[in-house]
Amino acid sequence: MTALQKTEKLGKTTFGGALNAGLRAALANDPKVLLMGEDIGKLGGVFRITDGLQAEFGEHRVLDSPLAESGIIGTAVGLAYRGYRPVPEIQFDGFVYPAFDQIVSQVAKIHYRTGGAVTIPMTIRIPFGGGIGSPEHHSESPEAYFVHTPGLRVVSPSSPAEAYWMIQDAIACEDPVIFFEPKRHYHDKQDLTGIEEGKDRLPLGAARVAREGEHVTLVSYGSLVKTCLNVATAAEDEGISIEVIDLRSLSPIDFGTIEASVRKTGRLVIAHEAALTGGLGAEIATGVTERCFHYLEHAPVRVTGWDLPYPPSKLEKHHVPDLDRILDGVDRALDRPNSYSRFEGK
Repeated sequence: MTALQKTEKLGKTTFGGALNAGLRAALANDPKVLLMGEDIGKLGGVFRITDGLQAEFGEHRVLDSPLAESGIIGTAVGLAYRGYRPVPEIQFDGFVYPAFDQIVSQVAKIHYRTGGAVTIPMTIRIPFGGGIGSPEHHSESPEAYFVHTPGLRVVSPSSPAEAYWMIQDAIACEDPVIFFEPKRHYHDKQDLTGIEEGKDRLPLGAARVAREGEHVTLVSYGSLVKTCLNVATAAEDEGISIEVIDLRSLSPIDFGTIEASVRKTGRLVIAHEAALTGGLGAEIATGVTERCFHYLEHAPVRVTGWDLPYPPSKLEKHHVPDLDRILDGVDRALDRPNSYSRFEGK
């Protein structure tokens, strides 16, 4: 059975199922694609994203690795040097740090170090973010470390449809891609009937206007896009029209799409789970201010996780931005009464 035949059978599918289907299509379409990681073979991964792929493609293409993240990425570097397209999985976000040296010192630099003679077409899958009741090392948002590293692409899908196409586009890319998967949405479902026609497929580096609006631009990515769409629906009851932008690509950032929106609305809110300081929100706020300062009617507002190590599970609802906190950020951008008003004498 070919990959195309399999995609034709996709109907209502979970986020995890869409990733599985995308990986299956990549394996079927290119014999150089290899998956590797801890427990991804016989077990199918702790989140079952690779379930059934080893049985279908064999132990030489879906490899169970030792519990050694640096070794996984180092091995993938060697495979990429030899012309393969490795897709290593880091089991949880907080486990990527043992592999950080390999990613930053080798994966990101080899193409430049060799004067363009060697490419590293590697896709590093990382489940990330909170919301599943797990503690530190299992609920972290380390994306800014990699966004800050030239030579890497960093992306994050927000829906099953995006997951299905983006994982295939990442694997086909000649650049190394850090692929952040919002693990708390692995069980979200979407009807993917007819997705193989690719009608809504965007280039890997493009942002998507997930909902059009007039009064405020709300930018997010990964797990919080769904929350931001709910924010827009809630705000509609008060006559506030919010344009929601799903960033999709964290590096490079599609500033053209964000700028076009801000020039229309004049107000910008950025939401992410990662900590405030040095986070992606700071980069977006600065970039928009530099590019369209005279269109802004209010300073950009950031709604983020707190500058703290990820808290115990019972406290994460206070750490991860929710609908109320993002609505409060929208009120700040619109100069409406908000949680900061009492400090500003309003």
